[in-house]
Amino acid sequence: MPYLEAITGPAMGRRYDLDLAQYVLGRHPECDIVLESGSVSRQHAKVVRAGNSYQLEDLKSRNGTFVNGRLIGEPTKLIEGDSIRICDIELTYHEELQSSELTFGGGESSALGIMMVDDGDDAPSTRSVTAKLDVRGSQFGVQVNASPEAKFAAMLEIMKSLGKAVALEAVLPKVLDSLFNIFIQADRGFIVLKDDQGNLTPRWVKTRRPDQEEMVRVSRTVLREVMQTKEAIISLDAGSDSRFEMSQSVADFRIRSMIVAPLLNSDGEPIGAIQIDTVQQKGGFEGKDLEILIGVANQAGIAIENAQLHEQMINKKLVEQDLELARQVQLAFLPKSSPSVPGYSFYQYYKPASQIGGDYFDYIELDNHRVAIVLADVVGHGVAAAMFMAKLSAETRFAFATIDDPRQAMAILNDRITALGAERFITMTTIVLDYVAHKATIVIAGHMPPIMLKASKTIEEPGGEAGGPPLGIMSDIPFDSLEVDIKPGESMTLYTDGIFEASNAQGEQYSIERVRKQVAEHGENIQAAGDEIIKNVTRHIVGCDQEDDMCLVILGRSLST
Repeated sequence: MPYLEAITGPAMGRRYDLDLAQYVLGRHPECDIVLESGSVSRQHAKVVRAGNSYQLEDLKSRNGTFVNGRLIGEPTKLIEGDSIRICDIELTYHEELQSSELTFGGGESSALGIMMVDDGDDAPSTRSVTAKLDVRGSQFGVQVNASPEAKFAAMLEIMKSLGKAVALEAVLPKVLDSLFNIFIQADRGFIVLKDDQGNLTPRWVKTRRPDQEEMVRVSRTVLREVMQTKEAIISLDAGSDSRFEMSQSVADFRIRSMIVAPLLNSDGEPIGAIQIDTVQQKGGFEGKDLEILIGVANQAGIAIENAQLHEQMINKKLVEQDLELARQVQLAFLPKSSPSVPGYSFYQYYKPASQIGGDYFDYIELDNHRVAIVLADVVGHGVAAAMFMAKLSAETRFAFATIDDPRQAMAILNDRITALGAERFITMTTIVLDYVAHKATIVIAGHMPPIMLKASKTIEEPGGEAGGPPLGIMSDIPFDSLEVDIKPGESMTLYTDGIFEASNAQGEQYSIERVRKQVAEHGENIQAAGDEIIKNVTRHIVGCDQEDDMCLVILGRSLST
């Protein structure tokens, strides 16, 4: 029977059997599969039977539905191992549920069904682990084994199955299912893998009968030695084998015969181990079975590595999707167009170093024929800077829209940013333009003063001497302001350090002097000035990564006013 399994979210580990014609997934409690997340739509998506399988359809949700990292627009057929992502909840689709798999308590089935036991790591080991081990207690009587032909056919099936599997949760059960087909005398089988910290983590377990022990206790000592030596071992009578005399887990479960093999990646490094064992006194393993398990382990190791790489790729795509959504949200905080101010024109450019950044600009319409032009730079860039930028946007609009005096507005903004205790500072330049009186009031907090092109074609940088410290360092700081007249043809250019500090392959920065030169040459035409600055900066760093966010804002008074 096909089923969905929740991989993340409040219902992580839960399985949803699919036997009806349709299932609606969403936040509403009347949905067939309820997804408890505020970002999920009330009726987000549906799974619909299509022949012998199912297909997934998005129900015009707000945040979309993804299959294997791809946003779907049309009904998409689901196949074994497909990853379904709905906001912050991920599910996987499987064609059928194996009744012999142990799924203790949900989630990673084996993680809750295996207890790792250290069996005397401090005691001296008498084991001599090698692919060719002395076999003791070999008189088992009648052997209950699969025929060589059946084992060969099963081996071919393993290679075929593992070659198709791309998801780790599909690879692991296939390995154990195939081994149980080869070794019909096996009672237990399990796979452990290294986690990111190098610790052994149980990932999957299988038992022959559902009524066998629920908590599978295994020896971490044996597994570590197999992985360290990169050699498989077999014991035909583990209970009397001196190599396991320190392994209490072997005695506790009365293991009579066992095979353990390391799982190696393509570089020959151990990534885990696989073990099968039996409690039968008759019909245990044979010496030649070791070679078969080694062959399976070699194939499984590569398949597991490929599956892990696939998972990493999927996770990377998920992160990229999240960053793309964050980029769209961040752009929503920025102006979508220039303000409509009689006699003035505006130019703006914004490009973060990554998908999201910490630079910020805004136009805030005020009363009395005024508009505030704000440009700021949150220290650093990336996710943390972008989150701080979002907060800055809200606080800046509140401060300058509710307080008439720009100096006091900047002081209140500084107090609110400092009170956050985020240990990040912000540089900012604000120009409050009175477009009737043609005057600009400049307030600076640790930022570069604007580059002003005068009617005389000279360059000035007003406001630098009245500048205060960056925002967020200390509260109760007064800020000064400077008022200047703006005559016809004059312009003011605001920019962040990502513009003039942009470095080429030789480490040479673009420099403020080049920005001043472009303003001087094209300042009367602010569109030409802005385009020329960005074109030259882009040409300067060609072949290099953009190291910092870039933001450029220019305001200019037309010659006819």
